[in-house]
Amino acid sequence: MKAILTAAALATAALPALAFDPANMTEDEKAAFGEAVRDYLMANPNVLVESINVLEERRVADEAKNDKLLVENNKAEILEDGHSWIGGNLDGDITLVEFVDYRCGVCKRVHPELEKLISADGNIRWIVKEFPILTQESDLAARFAVAVLQEGGDAAYKKVHDALMETRGPVNLETLGALADKVGVEKSTVLNRMNTEEVSAVLRKNHQLAEQMRIMGTPTFIIEGEMLRGVPAEGLEGVIERARAEKQQG
Repeated sequence: MKAILTAAALATAALPALAFDPANMTEDEKAAFGEAVRDYLMANPNVLVESINVLEERRVADEAKNDKLLVENNKAEILEDGHSWIGGNLDGDITLVEFVDYRCGVCKRVHPELEKLISADGNIRWIVKEFPILTQESDLAARFAVAVLQEGGDAAYKKVHDALMETRGPVNLETLGALADKVGVEKSTVLNRMNTEEVSAVLRKNHQLAEQMRIMGTPTFIIEGEMLRGVPAEGLEGVIERARAEKQQG
C-alpha cells in the first residue's frame, strides 16, 4: 500500500493542479490519500498550528470589518444620542465612546488609565454610555448616574461617575443617597427620578444600540470607526495614535 501511495503521490505531483480531482478517486484511493494526509500532519504538526493561526487572523479581520460597518451604520446614535454625558475636549479631533457597567471589574481597573490618557492627550472627546448588564446593583448605579446627569448636569455626573468607578462596596439606595449628598445634588429628587421613564428611556436606548452593534460585554470602546470589545493588549493609547494617523491621512 505504501508503495502504491508513494507512486500515486508522485504521479499527482507531476500533474497540473486541475488534474487532481478527489471526486473521481476510488474508495481505496480516498482511504490511501486520507492516510497520507494524516501521516504528514502527524509528522509536521506545525502545519496545523500555522493553519489555525491563519484562520484566526482571518476571523479577527472579518470581525473588525463587520464592526466598522456597524459603527458606520449607527454613527448618529453613537455620537449624537442627546442623552449621554460628553467630556474631555468637546472639540477634540478624536472621539472615544465607552460602554460601561459600574460593577464591571475591568471597567474599574481601566478607569484611572483612561482618565490619565484623556488628560495627557488633551484632544480626545469622551462619551460615556451607561450599559448595566451584570447585576441589579449595576442597574441601580446606572439609573443613579443618569438621574444625576439629568438633575445636576455634567459636573455632578462626572463626580458620581468617578465615585462609582472607584467604589468597591455595595450599591444601594443608602449608599447612593450618601453619594448624592457628597456631590451636592438634592438626594430625594435624584432618588425619586431613578425609576422615571426619562431615566428608563436612556438605558433602554443604550441597550437597543448595544444590541444593534452586537455589544455583549463591558468595557466596549468605539474610537472613531474602530470598535474594541474590551481593552486591547496594546492599550488604548496605541489605538488613539492609529486612529489619529488614519484620520490625518484621510
